[in-house]
Amino acid sequence: MSRTDSGTGVVADDAEAGVGRRVTIRDIADATGVAPSTVSRALSLPDRVNHVTQQRIQQAARELGYVANSQARALTSGRTRAVAVLVSDITNPFYFDVIRGTQHQLSAAGWTQLLVDTEESADAELAALSAIATKADGAVLTASRLSDAQIARFAERTPLVVVNRRPAGVPSVLIDTPGGVEQAVQHLVSLGHRDVLYVAGPDSSWSNERRWRALVRVAKRLGVRVARIGPHAPFVDSGAAAADAAVNAGATACIAFNDLIAIGMLTRLRERGVRVPEDMSVVGCDDIFGADFCNPPLTTMTSPIERAGRVAIRMLLGRLGAAPSASGDDLPDGHAAGAVALPTHLTVRESTGPAPTSPHRPS
Repeated sequence: MSRTDSGTGVVADDAEAGVGRRVTIRDIADATGVAPSTVSRALSLPDRVNHVTQQRIQQAARELGYVANSQARALTSGRTRAVAVLVSDITNPFYFDVIRGTQHQLSAAGWTQLLVDTEESADAELAALSAIATKADGAVLTASRLSDAQIARFAERTPLVVVNRRPAGVPSVLIDTPGGVEQAVQHLVSLGHRDVLYVAGPDSSWSNERRWRALVRVAKRLGVRVARIGPHAPFVDSGAAAADAAVNAGATACIAFNDLIAIGMLTRLRERGVRVPEDMSVVGCDDIFGADFCNPPLTTMTSPIERAGRVAIRMLLGRLGAAPSASGDDLPDGHAAGAVALPTHLTVRESTGPAPTSPHRPS
């Protein structure tokens, strides 16, 4: 015969704890001399239990080989202790650090990450959000392709935090790439460039328009002429067409939507005999893995990508009542109002240099 521990949702046999039977919360309570309810809190909401007691219970659970039945626990508590993290392209190195940050923060809190690749598709993102409604307690959307209205509607049903978006009423973590754009333009101006070409990303990207508007603002202030080519898919393969367009435009300096496009441009420019940075300077965005050892190493806007993932999870768990008050380092100023902005900085490498005295002629 089997039974279910009251208030825990852990299924076990009525026999004593031993080989071949699931260890229960009651077994841990007997081993530690505390009430089963205390054990339940220590395992599911450790922040609500005295630290010494919580450590003793966790050690006993490990020694006894306790494994939680998360499905049963969800039925009784209404909590899955899982968070869905939606990324638009899992092969994009930008998301490697986001996923690392969310995973580390969730693991530290004793929660599980459900990773979803929406493949740059708003339809896939909508389907995924509908599907995870009963499987996760909340979700983090990174570089969402949905409209603000769509995000707001889902936020009414499922706790959400968005990264690199700012829909009204939904908590958000913004990476300040507009600030990085300003630094990039100032850097190019200091090298003598007076015309800057923006290599745009997808039209569906909120960050793409944000970066373009920042470029227009700073260019106007500094007396720099700007132009725009694109849109381009945010992949390395898009860099070839972008490079051809940049050469045909007679550009001496380009700021690309992301590092992947910029790295693709470097390859194509080398094939065409266009020297970087002697004939053309190229700036990327994000400072992804690989940006420092491409040829030449890429000047780019370095973003606190992993930290953005950690902060997003801290904000979401806070909304779910499952995280302690965070230190200022974990949640910067602004989180109480539902928005956090993380600064970027320009990392200068070998893909930028003085403006050429005469533009490179297309080959």
